Amino acid sequence: MIYNEETALRTAELLLQIKAIKLHVADPFTWASGIISPIYCDNRITLSYPRVRTYIRQEFAGAINENFGDPDVIAGVATGGIAQGALVAQDLDLPFVYIRTSKKAHGLANQIEGHVESGQSVVVLEDLVSTGGSSLKAVNALRDAGCYVKGMVAIFTYNLEIARKNFEKEKCPLITLSDYDHLIRKAVEKDYIAEKDLLNLEQWREDPSKWGK
Repeated sequence: MIYNEETALRTAELLLQIKAIKLHVADPFTWASGIISPIYCDNRITLSYPRVRTYIRQEFAGAINENFGDPDVIAGVATGGIAQGALVAQDLDLPFVYIRTSKKAHGLANQIEGHVESGQSVVVLEDLVSTGGSSLKAVNALRDAGCYVKGMVAIFTYNLEIARKNFEKEKCPLITLSDYDHLIRKAVEKDYIAEKDLLNLEQWREDPSKWGK
């Protein structure tokens, strides 16, 4: 679910402006998973633009307050959610931790870095949600530590059906600042893509594993 319509469109516009999101229908990208895609998203670029970084931080804070009340802790998902999460935690005057993709193979073998206690309520922050797999591993790491995860906030989601099912299965509410539908609307409006490319973009979202093959 998006935070609100205005934020979804404005966030999409900013991501397109700074090229954090690129749309190449004729010359698509190949993701690490092997999926061929007309869209590539790297929201870490937002950190290099103070105006955009500030906007995202403020909207995250608003989304958390409105949807999840007052959590005890903000948790960022490594690596994209770490810097954004720390900024938001600072804004809300809350403790911050981050979750590794897996436990360290040395030292204390931590997966959660920072201090968190069983029984604390946590909102997880992510930069991007695709299938939801890695994001939900972080949620489950916190649950295994005895925390109550109120939900997750993210900058952007592709709105893939598999992600919706994964979050529903794990009973984890997801609030995003923007999503694929609002991105495409803004991309057409601002002439980042042509109307003729819309069908291709819609077909990709329906079945990313087969698109372009």
